[in-house]
Amino acid sequence: MKTLVLGIGNPILSDDSVGMRVAIEIENRLRKKYPEQNPLLQVKVKEVSIEGFSILDEIAGYDRLILIDSIKTGNRRPGDVYKLSIKDLSFTSHLSSSHGVDFATVIELGEKLGYKIPQIIEIYAIEVEDNTTFAEECTQKVRIKIPKIVDKIIEAIDGM
Repeated sequence: MKTLVLGIGNPILSDDSVGMRVAIEIENRLRKKYPEQNPLLQVKVKEVSIEGFSILDEIAGYDRLILIDSIKTGNRRPGDVYKLSIKDLSFTSHLSSSHGVDFATVIELGEKLGYKIPQIIEIYAIEVEDNTTFAEECTQKVRIKIPKIVDKIIEAIDGM
């Protein structure tokens, strides 16, 4: 199964970068775990700072998408993870895009336009403390949770 692990964020906005940082650590761990012939060659890991329709070009052609991004609800502790599906996102039309196009709408439009959209989409939304301060590192509360988040996602990858 051709899988894309996609970490999304802004590398200079503190906790907003957590999706990218988790993706980088996943890639590093997979390289260490499989230094020779990687049985997970079907797994590609990327980190991007995009949103809206631009995401279609990144995800098209994969069978499975593992999307990692930040979320700020104030309902959970920084570093806690929400595991969501695309159906969980259909309740809003402005989930995380400054262009007014949410991820669920992008997926729906991509399918209508003939893009090969992943049939399996898993979303790991990481509760953040600060996603507006210019900083090249996550806050301490989020940073210390990254290794456990990576463990959880690698377990999901290995279990495919």
